[in-house]
Amino acid sequence: MMITKAKDILKSVFGYSEFRTLQEEVIKNVLAKRDTLVIMPTGGGKSLCYQIPALIFDGLTIVISPLISLMKDQVEQLTELGASAVVLNSSLSPAEYEENIKLIKEKKAKMLYVAPETLMMERTMNLLSSLKVDCLTIDEAHCISEWGHDFRPEYRQLADVRSRFPEAVTVALTATATPRVQQDITRTLRFSESNVFIASFNRENLFLQVIRKNDPFEQTLKFLKKRENQSGIIYCFSRKQVDELYEQLHYLKFSVRPYHAGLSDAQRKRHQELFIKDDVQIIVATIAFGMGINKPNVRFVIHYDLPKNIESYYQEIGRAGRDGLNADCLLLFGYGDIAKINYFIDQKENEKERRIAKQHLNDLINYAEFYDCRRKPLLNYFGENYDKENCGMCDNCTKPKEELVDITIAAQKFLSCVVRTGEYFGAMHIVDILRGSKSQKVLEKRHDALSTYGIGKEYSKEQWLHLSHQFLVKNILKKDYEFGSLKVTEKGREVLRSKKKVFGKLKEAEISSAPKESLDLFYDKELFEILRLKRKEIADRLHFPPYVIFPDKTLIEMAARYPTSTDMLISIHGVGAVKLKKYGKAFVETVAGYLEKHPEIQTNPDGTRLKLRKKSLAYLSYAKAYKNAKSINKLLSELNVKLSTLLKHLYTYVLEGKRLDDSLLLNETSLSKDELKKIFSVFDRIGFEALSPVFEEFNKSIDYDNLHIARIIYVNRSNK
Repeated sequence: MMITKAKDILKSVFGYSEFRTLQEEVIKNVLAKRDTLVIMPTGGGKSLCYQIPALIFDGLTIVISPLISLMKDQVEQLTELGASAVVLNSSLSPAEYEENIKLIKEKKAKMLYVAPETLMMERTMNLLSSLKVDCLTIDEAHCISEWGHDFRPEYRQLADVRSRFPEAVTVALTATATPRVQQDITRTLRFSESNVFIASFNRENLFLQVIRKNDPFEQTLKFLKKRENQSGIIYCFSRKQVDELYEQLHYLKFSVRPYHAGLSDAQRKRHQELFIKDDVQIIVATIAFGMGINKPNVRFVIHYDLPKNIESYYQEIGRAGRDGLNADCLLLFGYGDIAKINYFIDQKENEKERRIAKQHLNDLINYAEFYDCRRKPLLNYFGENYDKENCGMCDNCTKPKEELVDITIAAQKFLSCVVRTGEYFGAMHIVDILRGSKSQKVLEKRHDALSTYGIGKEYSKEQWLHLSHQFLVKNILKKDYEFGSLKVTEKGREVLRSKKKVFGKLKEAEISSAPKESLDLFYDKELFEILRLKRKEIADRLHFPPYVIFPDKTLIEMAARYPTSTDMLISIHGVGAVKLKKYGKAFVETVAGYLEKHPEIQTNPDGTRLKLRKKSLAYLSYAKAYKNAKSINKLLSELNVKLSTLLKHLYTYVLEGKRLDDSLLLNETSLSKDELKKIFSVFDRIGFEALSPVFEEFNKSIDYDNLHIARIIYVNRSNK
């Protein structure tokens, strides 16, 4: 059976033990020569759906892709796996182009990657007409639909190209297609609906968060400082913004490069290569960057400015966490960005295009302003119902449930000011009036003479903007997104007449992080770093990105199983026969050398480390890390743990009678010296073993983190 052969190829070539969701069903369908549409999220394994059939079919598989970077990346990885693939595009020298044509003619290539424009050239068509073509693959198939966010007219012509290859099965793949776009693709390509395979759009390992944009550079800086040595992308709206942000970060010694259409081809290519080879950690880019970049270890994506639509947003965050490990996706949301996008939409001459773009933008704004689980509007946009109460991986689901307070008076002040200014102005101007600003605009409009001028000084600018957002969500205000002006709704007028109360929150949400993975296996972090260095050394010698050798997930499993023979290595995720032969010896020797230096490491028969010893001594490594740390925040970021976890291990350490310098803990706590003395006296009186009686003793006014810190300091100072 062909599916048995497909499973053999999955392990021997790609190094995977089992198919992921829908892959097996899709591959069966393609092998049966049934035209197939595959909707699968970025990182979901779309490529295998045509690459495995391509290695089984007798003839050629043509892969149509819109970007040179995508083709180069795929061909590079396939070649490393021992699969024969070539590319025809403008990046090749004449000699390379002719060499690839020769390989195709001699039937030595199983896959040909090509752009639609190159495919439709007479020269290419003449070349392919003499060959057996078994499969026509259309990647990024949403480009076919004018309702897609990245419509390309040349993609529409692919429907006619199909007739040139009547024996070939057609496979269309995309990660971003709304139900409307899906229908457009199937209708254009004349596919049967029974051959449409739709995987869940939910990327469970992406932590989604939207933060009100007030000081974007400081907000970004705070985010980056907690993610040292992590790989990430920062998307900006304009080239100018990219250059400014790059210069600021570069000045602060971040490992960063810019990427936009204003740079030369050579510069863009160089910056992209530095990034994918892990020589540079951060790329600041316009949306020109990233399509088809299969770098698996991108740990964060920041949207410094608002994207144009949900498809773009979803595709861009999809570049994070492709290795399956958790990644952070931060969107800085400001109303000024909406006005910028609207301006560019208004420049479109085609009325239908303007209407579609406005609808796309409004859908994105609704997502950004959503107060419940973020996966609900995001997945719903793509026609998928998400019914979990709490995803555990977005800001709305993970933030502490604050008690709502009565903000009716604040609402009445704000709404009254909106009415008195004629409902012509945005939130920033209203806030300036309420806070008594002497800005040029306030004075020019004579708004300093209004009765609402200066009546809102009790709140900061940020608090008022946070409140205004809640007024919009609660529908007591509505916003004209085209002009930015605020208007009071009927519900808002009831608030003004004191017929309705308003409850909300005064504190703006802070930037948070993705929860740490609960990996099934304990892995040795020191060995993992050594294996990363070995991978980088090999990759640099071969001029490859490190992930082409092995992804992080493979190295993590090596650092968990300590493979000291090639037999042990072949069972590890991502190690196929070709890579075993090429790199197996180097990695097995690295592991063996590490174990020689660490005779104390005890392992189970399958190579995994004995967990008991590691658990009992875990507090020692935390204490060691604490002693070398410069701040608690930095330490938590490096260890990727919560404060409570660190405090638990430090408490175990001091209970053993060992001493710590408690200055870092004193910096972390908000307790005064007097408060600490009071807590110490309670410990003297009722003991410190259980904290709940102490919590009650202070009428629950001191939180548990502060009590934990106080207890560690108390025991530490008792040790001699």
